[in-house]
Amino acid sequence: MNHSSTPYSPISCAFHDLLEALATVRRPAVIRYRDHDGAAQQVTATITDVFSRERAEFVSLSSGEALRLDQLVEVNGDKLSDY
Repeated sequence: MNHSSTPYSPISCAFHDLLEALATVRRPAVIRYRDHDGAAQQVTATITDVFSRERAEFVSLSSGEALRLDQLVEVNGDKLSDY
């Protein structure tokens, strides 16, 4: 799944609010996501920013990574699919 060629699928506002709250408190979070090939990945990192670029939304992580929000599966046990 190459996200650069896949249209962005907006996430729920409630989950977006959760991500912004985590960015505000700057505590490490366990983040599960799908990489560009669709493989499940997990990282523990601090969300440093939530931002938009080129009609898609992203989180910046303390690890230096930027993840598109529609790649996320779960953050600290909160599943995107539940929102």
